[in-house]
Amino acid sequence: MDHAVKLLMTQFVTHDVKRFIVSKPPGFSVVPGQGVELAIDQPGLREQRRPFTPTGRVADAVLEFTIKGYADHGGVTQALHALQPGAQLLMSEPFGTIHYTGPGVFIAGGAGVTPFLAILRDLARRGELDRQTLIFSNKTPRDMICEKELRHLLGERCILLTTAADAPGYVHRRIDRAFVEERLDDFAQNFYVCGPPPFMEAVNGALTDLGVRAESLVFER
Repeated sequence: MDHAVKLLMTQFVTHDVKRFIVSKPPGFSVVPGQGVELAIDQPGLREQRRPFTPTGRVADAVLEFTIKGYADHGGVTQALHALQPGAQLLMSEPFGTIHYTGPGVFIAGGAGVTPFLAILRDLARRGELDRQTLIFSNKTPRDMICEKELRHLLGERCILLTTAADAPGYVHRRIDRAFVEERLDDFAQNFYVCGPPPFMEAVNGALTDLGVRAESLVFER
């Protein structure tokens, strides 16, 4: 690992997602949407590196991560959720293929919204949210990460779907070809996709079928 950083604070943002604030190494920079690998600097955990996306703004004096804990896995995310301020972490240099290439549609499933948080926050700082749309799917409303912020930033262009609950203010269905075709009419724009592998495979396949060019499709390859 390239950097040693300190955990400064944590805060729940949903019932199983926490916001982590860590120290920022001098000279460290990351392109919004890129990820890093994190490990807990403790015996038996230093070798367990996992990818996470910084979700704060580029100019912030600290780094922010928004991390879902998977209770049924008993792995690194649960160990991270148990950490107290002052804990030491190891962090790699940034990597990844997700970055902003122009106005378009961001399609996220669950914790896959994290790279888009960084990008949308950066676009908000630059006053460039006018031509952006977010389609964000979760099981239930309580699973929505940073919902109030995203609705505030994007207004009616923040489309939230729930697959396991039917509630006012949410579209109760999955993101599939039929849904995308109903909601969108411009498939020449950029599309950004992030989520679990089956989600990405299905969404990318639907977008390709609808005529989205490979060079306009941004995802972690």
